Amino acid sequence: MESNNLWLVNVPVATLWTSYDSAREIDKEAVSGIVNLESWLEKLSYEPRLSLCDDNLVQSQVLFGQEVLIMDERDGWAHVVVPDQPSGKDERGYPGWIPKAQLIQQSDWYKKPGPASVITAKKALLYSEKNEKLMELSYQTMLPVIEDMVDRIRVKTPTGIGILRAEDVAVISSEREVPKRNGTAIVAAGEQFIGLPYLWGGMSSYGYDCSGFSYNMCRANGYIIPRDAHEQAAAGKNVELSEIQPGDLLFFAYEEGKGRIHHVGIYYGDGKLLHSPNTGKNIEVIPLEGTIYEKELCAARRYWIDTEE
Repeated sequence: MESNNLWLVNVPVATLWTSYDSAREIDKEAVSGIVNLESWLEKLSYEPRLSLCDDNLVQSQVLFGQEVLIMDERDGWAHVVVPDQPSGKDERGYPGWIPKAQLIQQSDWYKKPGPASVITAKKALLYSEKNEKLMELSYQTMLPVIEDMVDRIRVKTPTGIGILRAEDVAVISSEREVPKRNGTAIVAAGEQFIGLPYLWGGMSSYGYDCSGFSYNMCRANGYIIPRDAHEQAAAGKNVELSEIQPGDLLFFAYEEGKGRIHHVGIYYGDGKLLHSPNTGKNIEVIPLEGTIYEKELCAARRYWIDTEE
């Protein structure tokens, strides 16, 4: 990758839009240089939330400090790919548009391999060195560690140095070496988000879509998987539906399982599904028996390996 095209996300969560002109008036707080995701989502009633999907406005989201590759620019927007989100749409990563004001160039970001902090709390405050609150960051935000100070972690941010509370993060040996955990750990990661409203394209603890939820819970446990449900169903290890275990991904297709895959969830165990259903609903655990999901269940994939935990 050409380093001069490599940029970092400089807001807590950047939304990846389908086009440079996808965002609406109501989306102002999601596309400004200072993002206020909570305020944006509060304003989005059912209809404008639904049209993020139905009108194909949003593709995905990217977290603070994540790298994107700029391919083109137009009207203050950058056409990017997200290398961390594998996609059949572009072999380099997931494509979409982000306001250029939400990106910053940082040439020496991960040049020196070293420890990284990953946020394990649902959300965590980033402080300045003077203890001022800078911003609230999402679960799974990863930043290089400068110094581990017992109860606080000094981290490198796209604009300088920040402080995270040690209780909100895990320190790992490098950003590419998240410890691999088992299926039960994937379920446990997902359980903490029960009740969180669904968000089309959502990839943060402000809201996940179905495949964003499965992607992030796998990622939190050491497995990078494709971003979209139909591609998640084509990778991983095939598991017979009679042999599914907690942490396996379950896939659902139209026409009672024979048509196009349109949904993914995490097998919870005991005949139950942990998933982010659709606009207007919240992340939940439901029994499969007697539901439309039971009829539409078409495949299972395992991305996890057995570990000692």
